[in-house]
Amino acid sequence: MCTDNRSLVAAGYDEIADAYLERFGVSAVRQRWMDRLSAHLPTDGGRVLDLGCGAGIPVAHDLAALGHAVVGVDGSEQQIVRARRNVPLATFIHADMCEVNFEPGSFDGVGAFYSITHIPADQQARLISKIATWLKPGGVFIASFGTGQAGEWTGEWLGTMMFFGHSGEEATFRLLADSGFRVVRSAVERQDNEDAAFLWIEAQPSLAVPMFRER
Repeated sequence: MCTDNRSLVAAGYDEIADAYLERFGVSAVRQRWMDRLSAHLPTDGGRVLDLGCGAGIPVAHDLAALGHAVVGVDGSEQQIVRARRNVPLATFIHADMCEVNFEPGSFDGVGAFYSITHIPADQQARLISKIATWLKPGGVFIASFGTGQAGEWTGEWLGTMMFFGHSGEEATFRLLADSGFRVVRSAVERQDNEDAAFLWIEAQPSLAVPMFRER
């Protein structure tokens, strides 16, 4: 999403916006991690950033329904059109998630569900470092990353061309630490009824808390 691949990813999601929501709109794995994000937010309403928000369902929709102020960012124009229709209470920005900027301390929580895997591995560090600055003290970052060996892949996916990239699991942990994050929970979980597995991470900036890594 941060080089020429961003146009490929955006165009791909423009093409499969409806098909993607139909296939992946419900996920027990994502729901568990979304619940963890929600649990960290102020009970009287927090401000949340949904990076790679897609059509706004379920993350932006469910968090907005709980009274949180949600900002969603996606590079696909068609996804943003749907998100604005699906979640009128949230704010949506059509932008490359690597190029968007916010003031320091803008959010209580940041979620990136199935979106960082569309960023070239060597360009993920810049985004994650920015996320660390966007969080308020005590804020939380929850995201899914690729598993297995580091690498990049471009090919047909859901009937369109798509790009995926990741740094490898150990490199991802180092990247987060170098960006000022402390990982407090992580687990590799297979996507519902799919072959793909993701490394899920819950992290907080500059907090001396023990890490819980599920086996």
